[in-house]
Amino acid sequence: MQAPFLYNLLSNMTFQNMNPVDTAADTLPADVRRRRLVQSLAAAPLLAGWRAAAAREMDKDESVRPFALADVRLLDGPFRKSQELDLRYLESLNCDRLLHNFRANAGLAPRAPVYGGWESMDLCPGHTLGHFLSAASMMWAATGQATMRARVDYVVSELRACRDAAPGRLVCGFPDGETQLRHCLAGQPVAGVPWYTIHKIMAGLRDAHLHANNAEALPILTGMGDWIDAAARPLDDVRFQKMLELEHGGMNEVLADLHALTGETRYLRLAERFSHRALLDPLAEGRDILDGLHANTQIPKVVGFARLHGLTGRTAYRQAAHYFWTNVVEQRSYATGGHGDEEKFFPVPQTEERLGSVLTMETCGTYNMLRLTHALFAESPSAHYADYYERALLNGILGSQDPDSGMVTYFQPTRPGYRKHYGMPEQSFWCCTGTGMENHAKHGNAIYFHGNDALFVNLYIASELHWAGQGVRLRQTTRFPEEGSARLAFGMARPREFAVRLRHPAWCRRLTVRLNGRVVAESDQAARYVEVRRTWRDGDVLEVEMPMHVYSAPLPGAPGVVAVMYGPLVLAGRLGRDGYTPGSDVVAGNGYGMKIHEKYEVPALKLNGAGIETVVRRRDRGLVFDLDAAGPKRELVPYYRIAHDRYNLYWVLS
Repeated sequence: MQAPFLYNLLSNMTFQNMNPVDTAADTLPADVRRRRLVQSLAAAPLLAGWRAAAAREMDKDESVRPFALADVRLLDGPFRKSQELDLRYLESLNCDRLLHNFRANAGLAPRAPVYGGWESMDLCPGHTLGHFLSAASMMWAATGQATMRARVDYVVSELRACRDAAPGRLVCGFPDGETQLRHCLAGQPVAGVPWYTIHKIMAGLRDAHLHANNAEALPILTGMGDWIDAAARPLDDVRFQKMLELEHGGMNEVLADLHALTGETRYLRLAERFSHRALLDPLAEGRDILDGLHANTQIPKVVGFARLHGLTGRTAYRQAAHYFWTNVVEQRSYATGGHGDEEKFFPVPQTEERLGSVLTMETCGTYNMLRLTHALFAESPSAHYADYYERALLNGILGSQDPDSGMVTYFQPTRPGYRKHYGMPEQSFWCCTGTGMENHAKHGNAIYFHGNDALFVNLYIASELHWAGQGVRLRQTTRFPEEGSARLAFGMARPREFAVRLRHPAWCRRLTVRLNGRVVAESDQAARYVEVRRTWRDGDVLEVEMPMHVYSAPLPGAPGVVAVMYGPLVLAGRLGRDGYTPGSDVVAGNGYGMKIHEKYEVPALKLNGAGIETVVRRRDRGLVFDLDAAGPKRELVPYYRIAHDRYNLYWVLS
């Protein structure tokens, strides 16, 4: 289960100079606070570079800002296709069915029957509506699709009606109203994860306010914050921290966001109370206590730590977020950018033996690690962050979506010869269904960042950017990852001086940059930025060449077991569909049931002392490769293109 971090502005931003206990902000009009939040968040120092190389790369005090989703439009390519599939799914959902639990709880007659799957269970009824509200808000911003704006407005208006009718004026979808939350506060048993579910609703309202400019969303969100503040006030800190042992999503983060939106310091104090010290304290001290913990319960807490550092300046929050990211990315991540088994972190020496699991790489976890990465990059721009983001986005996120139906995975198995399973449109509604809605609505949020006089090109994705602050329109055309090149054409009303910083990816041996046909930069130092500073004029064109090559990525804790890489792409062995009937990989439950315990065998890759590039050859057309290593000849294709076939990700070197 996961907590959504699916908004791309607020969560990655912080006031640069706002003292959290300065009540002067309380006097600002609401529209001014919102505009300040959207335009100037993400300016406070958060996590200075996590490596010496990152610190050398640029001034670690420099922070950058993401562009609003409305400033970026995707062009034809795999990410545009992914976005369109997601839009089609969002349009297919019945808002009244998602609202069923809320109206019933408020004493109002539901207008349609409840959906199946998790929406009909006691675990987290109503969580999907929060995800839907976030996804529809982001999709509206990213595409301008009018149907999405209409759906956001309708859902918010219905939630307002539920608030007005509910006895305690709390917006929720629990059958017994606020009882489950009060049981949590009293230390009594509960049926599911009430705080986790409430977080989804609050995050959806926040995103409706920020991304879809919905005026009704913030008062409802504020009312929820008021209810929590009043209900939690009698608890002492010991009992409150004990309550946080139950999964509670990103409550610390969304309450910190509410403080930033309203200027109310009591929400900030409440956000700090929701920071789980059993995780915060050891991480801040650099102690690894992650083994055995539910992975995606922890990530939302850590995003909240990062957010709270930006608002309070307390170093413990920064140190905890920094240590967690470095530990998970460098020691616990598969080549795809995913992590975990059975939704948990496990000891790194066990990684090889867990390759036989069908419960690895929960998709929610990958997405939420990307949200954390996005936040850290905004505060300390380093190509190392962007390299991880690219790898996880191309493999773990793009590879989570069925290219036929648009449905998404829960787990992405590492088990050799297994395959992905996808949810059903109306009978699943897993946590990863909700984050999946959001994943593919926000592909434009990390392509570009900007400082006061610098534009960062982080990802090579076909897109158009409107940089209103500089009066610049940029059109990036590329067939990446089919080809290792990109073309950036500038349109501007008048000449402007600024720097363009182009990421030299870690996987690229040599990057070449041409300006209007002339070579202006060549770099053989990967994982850094190549800067081109000049007075830019209408019609200027930058061309970037970044040849890709084949190499291997060792499994954490097992250097003799490797994935085959081509640029940022994991190349998987495509093993066909023998033994499977068509459609059997679309499931109503989580699709994986019990862990498979029988023996498995990781295929061997016999190199006989040669390099891996000698046995992997790209065909003349497309991203299809032949693996010929003294054994059966196999076909390799990008992992994200594997949908209904069996596959293999890792190989034993011999």
